[in-house]
Amino acid sequence: MKTTVTTAIGEEKWNGSLWGVALRTSLVLIVLCGIAYPLVSTGLAQLIFPNQASGSMLKDSTGKVVGSELIGQSFTDPSFFQGRVSSIDYKAEGSGSNNYAPSNPELLKRVQASVADWQKNNPDVPVSELPVDLITNSGSGLDPHITPESAKAQVPRISKLRGVSADELDRLVERNTEGRDLGVFGEKRVNVLKLNLVLSELGKS
Repeated sequence: MKTTVTTAIGEEKWNGSLWGVALRTSLVLIVLCGIAYPLVSTGLAQLIFPNQASGSMLKDSTGKVVGSELIGQSFTDPSFFQGRVSSIDYKAEGSGSNNYAPSNPELLKRVQASVADWQKNNPDVPVSELPVDLITNSGSGLDPHITPESAKAQVPRISKLRGVSADELDRLVERNTEGRDLGVFGEKRVNVLKLNLVLSELGKS
């Protein structure tokens, strides 16, 4: 009888001690991982990389924030360069795109609509010279970049609408073309928002 009572009391004390350790450990981890670490990492990021930590925001010539260089935008004005197709209309909270197979009729319908829009707005550039990235989604639906070829394919339209020479626009594209990462990774690309910010400074005819 005494042995049984002693064992029960010991187990009770041990269990109580275990719960205390678990509670203290949880509180310490909450403070370290949930409060201290985020504050320190955010503070260091703001100190070392303030622009990136704040979302890589871009401003126009008046200092107004117009968007992030990391997220594409829809440009409905045909006098500006257009980006890639985005089934989510570049809404960052809905990142992703329809993963249609090439045989999917919905993909065919969307591509046909994009090609028709291209023919309407770019009569001087045949469909055979239409870069494929202008009529396809990126994996995230948020890609802010197009290829230099996609930008130059839009030069004839923009040149007419703005009264700016095609040569000047070609040079504008070249100056705003980003190289491969570390010289070897990825492809050359043009950030559409950055390009349009520079283009807007040229004014319209």
